[in-house]
Amino acid sequence: QVQLVESGGGLVQPGGSLRLSCAASGRLFRINVMSWFRQAPGKERELVASIGSNGWKNYVDSVKGRFTISRDNAKNAVYLQMNSLKSEDTAVYYCRTRVVVSSTGSEDIYWGQGTQVTVSS
Repeated sequence: QVQLVESGGGLVQPGGSLRLSCAASGRLFRINVMSWFRQAPGKERELVASIGSNGWKNYVDSVKGRFTISRDNAKNAVYLQMNSLKSEDTAVYYCRTRVVVSSTGSEDIYWGQGTQVTVSS
């Protein structure tokens, strides 16, 4: 019904930058909150940043001032600009969206497949 395709991960040196993208397709009536999560080896998945349909944003403390979340409602896409990357940012990053598929439908949650971000010299 709804597919999320992520891109933009890779290997970067400490202090470098990457931009993650996530585009939703399929049966969509409205996309509410869009978020990025990450999961490092041996750790639980954590919320990194969220953005609402009206543009409100929040971030986990460890990325404030370095990461910026944004969205393009016309493209059903969410982005994560990551600057000043550190080794501790190494993880698989997942996008998650809260989607309403019809005018009378309830909100469902969808996840992307994940994209690896490795910060290493």
